[in-house]
Amino acid sequence: MTQSGDRVVHPATKKPTQIHAVPIMSLRVGKSPRLNGEDKAHIARLAETDAPLPPILVDRRTMRVIDGMHRLMAASLQGRETIDIEFFDGSEADVFLRAVQENIAHGLPLTQADRRTAAERIIATHPHMSDRAIGHVAGLTAQTVAAIRKRSTEDPTQSNNRVGRDGKVRPLDSSEARRRAAELLTDQPESSLRDVARAAGISPATVLDVRKRLERGESPVPERSAGGSNDGSGNGSAATEDGGPAQDPRTPSTAPGTRSVVLASPATTVEKLLRDPSLRNNERGKDMLRLLHINAISEAQLPDTVGAVPPHCVGIVVQLAHHYSRMWQEFAKELGGRERIINPPRAGR
Repeated sequence: MTQSGDRVVHPATKKPTQIHAVPIMSLRVGKSPRLNGEDKAHIARLAETDAPLPPILVDRRTMRVIDGMHRLMAASLQGRETIDIEFFDGSEADVFLRAVQENIAHGLPLTQADRRTAAERIIATHPHMSDRAIGHVAGLTAQTVAAIRKRSTEDPTQSNNRVGRDGKVRPLDSSEARRRAAELLTDQPESSLRDVARAAGISPATVLDVRKRLERGESPVPERSAGGSNDGSGNGSAATEDGGPAQDPRTPSTAPGTRSVVLASPATTVEKLLRDPSLRNNERGKDMLRLLHINAISEAQLPDTVGAVPPHCVGIVVQLAHHYSRMWQEFAKELGGRERIINPPRAGR
């Protein structure tokens, strides 16, 4: 294990860098340029090797992994408690730029779809970068980047846009842009609609719709029509983005790479947690148990509670409910990332 503060030569940049050994559980999942998440077989191969792996790259501000999730999960599978990291200091936009750059330089290659999607995002966040510079970062030719940039900015007659019956021009499929807008609205709530629209590559009106959906606790992407198209209208029968049936809103969703856990009932599950000594014997655990217990016993009471809210308080309570809904969604998202580190996906599982 490398001692904290040791200097080594980074294999990709060939520059001296300071390496630190940190607890694995202090790290958080970052935003990867890999559209399909981590590769189980690659994690297994890394976990089976005795050779030391290169340090992973981590955002100093957030402790989120920029590059090295496969190595982190392999270290977790090996039962290690610490891992060597290199800190990165930069803006959120530069964090993604560096993530793409690192994944192109070494390790498991990004797919062509990964690279093209990454280039689209870099064009939106770094419009001043030349096609050649973006191509160098994303592992694409300058001509390919130029074509991607053109599709992102040209007139509505191009195939990636269509004119709706109301005469408005909409992207043929704005799903990815809507999800990007949702991320920006969550990470940078102080940003204006116009700034988010510019970064995500959609209109301010669409960003406003995404914001309202998040406030209602809904997905930022409207349900698709039976034909699988998505014009941003939100009309049509329920379906997932891959054309499959939409998930029952009563069924809890899980983050990519996490195991789906079916609960017998929230109240029963919370009762089991209340008996867990690892939670009962520390103050933060007790605080979490109190929150879970309050929500569990209140679930059956909520329908009756609706009628008890006086008319002049309805708007305020609605806003509070949406706020707490987003808070729990973020909590679940963070715990889902933590589970991916604690219990990495195994090949064949």
